[in-house]
Amino acid sequence: MTNNVDTAKKLRRSSSDRMISGVCGGWAEYLGADASIVRIALVAATIFTGGAAALVYAACWFITPEDTAE
Repeated sequence: MTNNVDTAKKLRRSSSDRMISGVCGGWAEYLGADASIVRIALVAATIFTGGAAALVYAACWFITPEDTAE
């Protein structure tokens, strides 16, 4: 007997754990980390890269689909 349950992780923007668009909340769910840690890492990366991380965040905002409330 085969179990057809889809157990693959999917990267999605969070609809429940969001501050701006849910990108960090979605990454935190995907990585199994706390969303606050991901947000702090994003701010630090933005400072150290001269704003390039903020551009990556903006791209993720448009590219990553939002999760659906089930």
